[in-house]
Order: sequence, then C-alpha cells, then structure tokens
Amino acid sequence: MSQFTVWAPEAKRVRLRLPGGADHEMRAGRGGWWKIEVPGAGPDYSFLLDDDDQALPDPRSMWQPAGVHGPSRRYDHAAFSWTDGAWTGRQLPGSILYELHVGTFTPEGTFDAAIGRLDHLVDLGVDMIELLPVNAFNGEHNWGYDGACWFAPHEPYGGPDGLKRLVDAAHARGLGVILDVVYNHFGPSGAYAPLFAPYLADASTPWGKAVNLDGPHSDGVRRFIIDSILMWLRDYHVDGLRLDAVHAMPDTRAVHLLEEISVEVETLSVHLGRPLSLIAESDLNDPRLITPREAGGYGLHAQWNDDAHHALHTLLTGEQQGYYGDFGTMECLAEVLRGAFFHTGTWSSFRHRQHGRPVDLRTPGHRFVAYLQNHDQIGNRATGDRLSMSVSPAMLRVGAVLLMTSPFTPMLFMGEEWAASTPWQYFTSHPEPELATAVSTGRRREFATHGWSSAEVPDPQDQQTFLRSRLDWAELDKPEHRQMYDFYRRVIALRKSRPELSDPHLTTVDVRHGDRFLVMRRGGCLVAANLADKPQRVTLPGVARRVLLATGEGVTVQRDRIELPAETAAIVAL
Repeated sequence: MSQFTVWAPEAKRVRLRLPGGADHEMRAGRGGWWKIEVPGAGPDYSFLLDDDDQALPDPRSMWQPAGVHGPSRRYDHAAFSWTDGAWTGRQLPGSILYELHVGTFTPEGTFDAAIGRLDHLVDLGVDMIELLPVNAFNGEHNWGYDGACWFAPHEPYGGPDGLKRLVDAAHARGLGVILDVVYNHFGPSGAYAPLFAPYLADASTPWGKAVNLDGPHSDGVRRFIIDSILMWLRDYHVDGLRLDAVHAMPDTRAVHLLEEISVEVETLSVHLGRPLSLIAESDLNDPRLITPREAGGYGLHAQWNDDAHHALHTLLTGEQQGYYGDFGTMECLAEVLRGAFFHTGTWSSFRHRQHGRPVDLRTPGHRFVAYLQNHDQIGNRATGDRLSMSVSPAMLRVGAVLLMTSPFTPMLFMGEEWAASTPWQYFTSHPEPELATAVSTGRRREFATHGWSSAEVPDPQDQQTFLRSRLDWAELDKPEHRQMYDFYRRVIALRKSRPELSDPHLTTVDVRHGDRFLVMRRGGCLVAANLADKPQRVTLPGVARRVLLATGEGVTVQRDRIELPAETAAIVAL
C-alpha cells in the first residue's frame, strides 16, 4: 500500500490523481491533513482541490522530473548509497566559504559537472561551498530565487540524486556544503502551494507576497518551512543553510520563526553528531539574529555583513552612489573591522533614517560573513560587472588581504580567485511570454532611473545573458589570471598558518589609519595597506621582524616603519 498525504485545511474535497487510473477521494483528517492509501500506485501523482479538475503537484513534492507544472514523483531518500559515513561535519568558525551558482559554475551547469571542479577548491584552500538556491523553479536557468517547490532540487541540475552526489563528493574531499534557501516568498510561476492553504500573507516583499508566519493557519506554514529545512540538513547531508532575506519574513508571534528554526536545527545537530550552521541574510544590522538564545537572541550562527562589503568596495572603487553613500572613508573601514557594523543606530542617508544597532564586542567575528563580491553585489549591477572590471589587479590583491586578515568569516564568489573577466548578470528563462516581458521591461526600467539606457542593460530573458555569465575556466591558463589565483592560494594559506589572522575576537583588533592607508594589528602580525596611488611610508605600532606576504614588489621595512608602493598591502610579523 502507498500512502499519500497533503495539507489543505480549507478545502472541502481533495482527490488523488494517478496516471492511467481513476481519481481517488481522500479522507479529511486532523489539522487539515488529507490522507489515502492506494495499492499498487506508480511513482507519479497529483492532487485536485474541491471540484476543480486541474491536477496540481504536491506542495511537499520531493521530485519534479517534468518541471514545476508537472506531476510529482515519489522519492525514497533511503535508496541513495552514501559514502560519507565518516564525515563529522565542518564548523563555520575558521572556515573560508565559496559561493557558487550550479548553472554557471561549469559549462554543463549540473551538480555532476560541479564535482569535477571540487579539487580546484580544495587546492585553493576553501573549506565550505555555498550553493545558490537549487530548489525547483520554472524554466531551465535562473538565479534560483524564483523557487516554486521548496522540497525538490531542480531537475535540469540533476534532481535529488544529483545534489546528493555533489554533497557526497564534497565531503569525500573534506569540503562542507551550505545551501542557500528562500522562505520569504514563492516564485512567480509554478508555485501551487498557496492554492492548498493560506501560505501567503497580505504583506508584500519586493519579490511578491510575504509568507504567512503569524496569521490563521500559520502553524502549518511554519511547519512547512521547518520540515524543508530539516530535510536539506538530514536527507541531503548538507552542513548548513543560508536563509535568504530574513528581514522580509514578518513575524509578530512571541517566538519568532528564526528562533524556532534554531531550536529544531540544534536538536537535529545533536542527533546527527555534526555541526549544522544557520546563516542569515539580513538588511537590519540587528545583532539579535546571531545572539545566543540563552542571551535573548534567535541563536543563528552567522549573518552576511554588507557593511563590511560596502566599506571595502567604496575604498577600492571610489563608488559612493546609492547605498554606498555613507561609506568610503578609512574611518568607516576601521569601525567595521573593530565592530562588524558601520550603521549601529546611526543615520543612514540612503534610508533617510537611523539604522542598525551596535554589536556587543564579546560577539565573535566569525558570526559575520564578509566578502569583496557576492551574487547580489555583482549581479544586481546593471551589467553584472565584477570588481576586476573596475579596479586594478593590485587593488584586488589589497582587498583580498584586508578580507582574509579580518576577524570575520571570509567568502569568495566563484571566479573571484582568478579575477574572472566574465560578468555575472541577472538572467531568467520564464517560458510564459507575459512574465518574460514583465521581467525584461522591469529590469530596464529599474536601471533607467540610474541613467542607464535600455540598450546597455542586458535582457534577462536573452539566452546570451545566461551564457555570458558562465565561468571561463580556460582563463586559469592565462598568466595574469594564474598569478591572481596563486596569490589567493598564498594569502589563504597564510591565514590558516597564523592563528592570529583568523582570531575572531573583535576586542583584539587594533586599527590605525591615515590618508588612504591603514594598519591593523592581529596579535603577532601587522597588516599594512596603502590604497593610495602613490608610495607611502607608514609608522608601525611595533618593530617588524619580517614580511610574511606582500601584494607587490618594493615593500621594505625598517624597524617600526614600512615603505609601501602605491596600491600595495603587506603582512608582517612582529
């Protein structure tokens, strides 16, 4: 007998449809759950609500081989043969993350093809890969934030077994896997869950209606999200989740959903005997997210730190438009390095209000994920241009040193390590003509307000936009790209060889700065960076014994002074 269940608390009638057979009336049970047992049922199935004859996929479908509009297919998690039985996990503290998009990481754009590049990441010194969302969405290629099925991996990437093969292969190489997941909205096409139950609230996000976390029937919606989270961690063996835009998940209940998630993930972690990490993306600058529950916080393990990105980006590029407006000074960078956030209840000119809250300096810096580049900060630029298209290789190396010697958890974006010249643009493949037109028009209209002509903004629906965004691995054979890759390997190796360079204690970070230069003390090491276009002599707070790493030639030290050529950084031992 095969059992089928679905949550539809407001439906008057629910039927199960199996291929080639009659529809089966399901029985209403407690809590809005409908159930039925059917002998000899095949793998594919769908549901019909009330008297509507439209066949709908299961909101909790684990496999959508025919796409998000097709029938669901049953999937047995126990049938996969894992080889990672000795894997004890990878903790976030001390790790270096590497964000990648499965569809553009390789020419093939699949989980299996990504396996072929894992050794490159091991050689680089990466500890954990962070996959952009892989749950099923409509169309062939997409960033992944238009997901429709929150339990099913995207079939063109390789489906459930493909994701498991990638995780298994990563673990075999000592790499942890973090999965980006989106629970703040459903994608615009193929999301049938809201037809079954009140999954949506009246409030809106920039990407669609918000999810119902605190209204009638929200218990079932919250359970839906938590069960999806536990599934990825338990059944796919992933080591952590990056929770997309948690500031767009309004919840007025006494126990916030994020705290509820923390409790259940901690329970699962104890049961599995390996660390499981929860990383929030948040626009709030609210330390409560990463404050332990016993101290009144939500208990998440880390959050992305856009302030660190903005502080570095503005100094490297000189850009100060839009939300970069408050950044761009050495004092700003120093404040971020010492206290994680720049906006700590201070005025935000972009928001036209005060923003943020100070971080308790007892909070370890590893709870903040910092980066020079990520999918948002590249892809949400009009042309998807990487940092390497705006600044010199010398300045890229200076930025890498400041990132890798910070007290935070560093993250790279795929291709950053060799200064990839390929852009990473916003691409979609919506098959519905009206939706495709709306997305393309909306993208052009958005950037027209910033002075970009429509001809300059790539069409998200154009296949070439997607193809341009794929990494060109042949670049690694070119001297200038290989040199950057070798430099990243060296600075990562140095970070891992000197405990003080990954010391997460904010109270130990001593930063001094002047006219386009900065000196940061990290225990027995000093990091000196000259971001000016001229050489500078900088006085050091201590006597330098030797240069451990320099981003360019011509660095000299004389006791407590260092000579830094233009756009150069050095790490010296005291």
